[in-house]
Amino acid sequence: MNSRLQALFRVDDNYQLTCWLFLRGLALIYFIAFLSLAAQITGLAGPDGILPFYQTLNHAHQESGWLAWIQIPTVFWIDASDTALKIAAYGGVTLAVLLFFGRWQTGALIGMYVLYLSLFHAGDLFLSFQWDTLLIETGFLAIFLARGGPSKLVILMFHWLLFRFRFMSGYFKLHMDDPTWWDLSALNYYFETQVLPHAGSWYFHQLPDWVLSGGVLYMFFTELIVPFFIFLSRPFRIAAASITIFTQLLIMAGSNHNFVNLLVIVLCLFLLDDRIVGRILPERLRANGAAIQVSGPSRSSNTVFGIAAALIFITSISIFAWRTQPVSYPDFMGYTFTTMRRLGVGHIFHVYPVMQVKRQELEIQGSNDGVKWYAYGFKYKPGPVNKRPRINIPHQPRLDWMMWFLPPQARGDDYWLNMLLRRLQEGSPQVLQLFEHNPFEGRPPHYLRVLAYDYRFTTPEERSATGNWWERRYLGVFPYVTPRRP
Repeated sequence: MNSRLQALFRVDDNYQLTCWLFLRGLALIYFIAFLSLAAQITGLAGPDGILPFYQTLNHAHQESGWLAWIQIPTVFWIDASDTALKIAAYGGVTLAVLLFFGRWQTGALIGMYVLYLSLFHAGDLFLSFQWDTLLIETGFLAIFLARGGPSKLVILMFHWLLFRFRFMSGYFKLHMDDPTWWDLSALNYYFETQVLPHAGSWYFHQLPDWVLSGGVLYMFFTELIVPFFIFLSRPFRIAAASITIFTQLLIMAGSNHNFVNLLVIVLCLFLLDDRIVGRILPERLRANGAAIQVSGPSRSSNTVFGIAAALIFITSISIFAWRTQPVSYPDFMGYTFTTMRRLGVGHIFHVYPVMQVKRQELEIQGSNDGVKWYAYGFKYKPGPVNKRPRINIPHQPRLDWMMWFLPPQARGDDYWLNMLLRRLQEGSPQVLQLFEHNPFEGRPPHYLRVLAYDYRFTTPEERSATGNWWERRYLGVFPYVTPRRP
């Protein structure tokens, strides 16, 4: 038994070059994620932002006292000002550069994990997405990879993370009983109704129905069957990597999903090995990777990682079971699972489990006299019907993204929308920088309103005649319109 446990912590020499390349790829993803947040975080979570984080911290401290520091693990307990938020984001950018060039790797990874986790909590619902937790857990595991090299247990945990992201995404599409997934019509709607389409989405939407239905079948194959290849022999792992990487490139061709597809591709590296990676890399980079010497983790590091790996595995399995069928756990287990998720690890994943069949867009307008109204322009979300849908990859515009979640009129969403409108009437510079166009430069408007429109892609004939990418129909003043369903 002891020999088997020791084997789990033994460095696998077949992944030394792969480890080197993986850490450079992760550095690029971290660089992108932190830089993307640096341009937005004060408008989202600063004192004059939409959801000021200092208010959340003050409320948590009033409710729970010192326990709040555990409930919300973040460096911003010290200071949640605009300056602190910016320093954290640009500090992450700096650490990503250090990691990329192989300097202070373990320290850089620990720092980026702490900073991104802190920003994750600060961003609240604007950072409540699966790619954020996917990046946090990847970064956490990478700390032990950099410290002790590619041990069998580290590689296994990366495999388990990739498996969860892919398989659970497919499973929940069926578990939620969405009719469009079951009747293979989901892609007839997806390209038009996804959160932020780009121009490629329009072209994919024009494909014949039989191609789109075949695409759904292919998606189920890649999400429900291919993930099991991860745990099989080398040829199956190579097939899983090839299929998954191709799928991510295909998704990027028709969808805007920020950095997540690139992160999945980086995770696929551990389905390969040095024999394959060595053929891909130029000779100079192979030499750099081969020059790295790893002594292996210490006993204390093994102990910490062994406990962390066990907790991640148990937490992810238990939460998955809880989401799929009624399961009750003892209080101490529930507290453990909650703590793990607050630390950004052990999460479950479910990408587009329910497909929207209609697109409802909101337009924020302002006026000084109640007669002439002018629209605020968003950077990426659909607006003017003749505006070419833009590519935002690998950046994620957080406000544009969240606007898509308002039409269902879920409980609680009205709060952050009202806070957004309040900041616009105050003329908050931090919030206004999240927009592409402010029609009230110098002085905010006296009145604001939100209008709802039904949007659909134009047909090739309509676009040829008008040049428009979209056709829209006025629905009414939000929220006094029929909520989008599902």
